[in-house]
Amino acid sequence: MASTMASGLHFATARPYVSSSHRGLRLGATILGYDSKVASWAKLASACHLSCMLPFRGISSSSGLKSDKPVTKAMSEDSQSKPSSGLPIDLRGKRAFIAGVADDNGYGWAIAKSLAAAGAEILLGTWVPALNIFETSLRRGKFDESRVLPDGSVMEISKVYPLDAVYDNPDDIPEDVKTNKRYAASSKWTVQEVADSVKQDFGSIDILVHSLANGPEVTKPLLETSRRGYLAAISASSYSYVSLLKHFIPIMNPGGSSISLTYIASERIIPGYGGGMSSAKAALESDTRVLAFEAGRKNKIRVNTISAGPLRSRAAKAIGFIDMMIEYSLANAPLQKELSAEEVGNTAAFLASPLASAITGAVIYVDNGLNAMGVGVDSPLFEGLDIPKAKH
Repeated sequence: MASTMASGLHFATARPYVSSSHRGLRLGATILGYDSKVASWAKLASACHLSCMLPFRGISSSSGLKSDKPVTKAMSEDSQSKPSSGLPIDLRGKRAFIAGVADDNGYGWAIAKSLAAAGAEILLGTWVPALNIFETSLRRGKFDESRVLPDGSVMEISKVYPLDAVYDNPDDIPEDVKTNKRYAASSKWTVQEVADSVKQDFGSIDILVHSLANGPEVTKPLLETSRRGYLAAISASSYSYVSLLKHFIPIMNPGGSSISLTYIASERIIPGYGGGMSSAKAALESDTRVLAFEAGRKNKIRVNTISAGPLRSRAAKAIGFIDMMIEYSLANAPLQKELSAEEVGNTAAFLASPLASAITGAVIYVDNGLNAMGVGVDSPLFEGLDIPKAKH
């Protein structure tokens, strides 16, 4: 899949972005980027053809500040007359809303960058309590390097919205949350209000990404999980997707695509991934199939979920054993390499593109094939077998 994307993407360019010497860039709310060191981005950038773009318009949020930096977006057609090879991932003219981006090292961030590299306009929804830190980090240049696209230019984010997908509308907000100081500086952050704001600001979207999960008791075994903790995991990690689709579908253009993120714990036992989170992921996958039918029949919207392997993200580190899971995957997966976030991002770009026009209701595994394994081949029980290993 990555090679398909690499062969067809052609980039329109502006002046190269210099991350270290221009940290005074004025930011309104956020610019999105991703880790610039990854190999698959180099593949995306290979065989690209360059032409000038308009200056960077900047970022929009409540502060309304703008930047005059140039920006580059990926294009699937060569702006020159030179013929291209391969199948292009062309999302020019499409607009994506990615819910659940609060830093620059998670899957949501990577998905947004891949979509932008294919030409899509990017909108973000960031958890309200994390919004101030996120925006401050961007303004201070903390994410300068990770905002750079493969061709060296800066990626544009049109707007960032405060979002808490646990609440559908203002009537759902309890009084203690309304008066919480972490929410005091933001407004219109329930799912319904954000969808209404996006409609007012942009009219419509084509791509909806759910990159949200939270289980307050995730470190507890299921037998020790409280009803409140279990239901909280379901609410934040699976029903939030139903709510997002319910409120965003009216502003999604026919032929659009919706993507969520799941995990193999939905169907296999992962000790330590507790608090109802395995149940929440199972519900998310079941809902993906039902939503694919309903949204497909009523609105011509495709609904898929990506079952991603372990990543050393900020959210995953909170579970406490992410390094162990990565080591396990390296030892046991058919592909013995560490999974990169951009590999998941590139898969999302494919699923959002016309190349995946017949794919809906699917769980797509992006985990180096770990889901296919029935046993852990690193077990001492298999020491006597001649098990192939990767050559480094």
